[in-house]
Amino acid sequence: DKWMLAWLQIPSPVSNGFVLELEGLGNSIAVNFIFSAFYDAGFASDESKLYIFIELVTKGSLRNLYQRYTLRDSQVSAYTRQILHGLKYLHDQNVVHRDIKCANILVHASGSVKLADFGLAKATKLNDVKSCKGTAFWMAPEVVKGKNKGYGLPADVWSLGCTVLEMLTGEIPYSNLECMQAIFRIGKGEPPPIPDTLSRDAKDFILQCLQVNPDNRPTAAQLLNHPFLQRPLSQSSSPYVHGRRG
Repeated sequence: DKWMLAWLQIPSPVSNGFVLELEGLGNSIAVNFIFSAFYDAGFASDESKLYIFIELVTKGSLRNLYQRYTLRDSQVSAYTRQILHGLKYLHDQNVVHRDIKCANILVHASGSVKLADFGLAKATKLNDVKSCKGTAFWMAPEVVKGKNKGYGLPADVWSLGCTVLEMLTGEIPYSNLECMQAIFRIGKGEPPPIPDTLSRDAKDFILQCLQVNPDNRPTAAQLLNHPFLQRPLSQSSSPYVHGRRG
């Protein structure tokens, strides 16, 4: 395996807590293959910089992948299944990832995918996450409009639905809108449009994730039993259709 050394300039008041958070994530990541592996972290001798050893994933993100290829339905199904195993693990620890999207899902040389960018991840008890963080186009309605009410694990399920839609269409959700327009639509409880060209199982999976009421969304564990995730990989020599969409 290859590893990458990254150096970060960390303000001293938050540095110790930052390392403890990384170490906590590292302990979780070490027992689950689905996460981008964190190996070690610490400070330089003058304590002004933090070093992090992380696994080097050379194939880029799912966003890089769909910008080069059209992903087959069966490949999106396989990726989604892996992502859900990672989400289930996080949610079993009461951790909300808070930034699920294709750009934060890395593709390993083996073809497996790994969740990355835990900068927004936060432990939660019930629905007590009260900060409005994450990328707007993938945010759940309760994240956009519920700063004072908080949100919980179902917010990741909404973002997953947007991510599956993104993989299948090759476009970010609400791609025809500016950021503030998208936030307004999401706050009103309007999910992104789902093309009729998608398969019935894919549309149903996305629609279940995009229930406006978070209490109506399935859990990560429940979604693992959805028919969309039972599709065998394509027998084609390549899981992708070469060439970008449109």
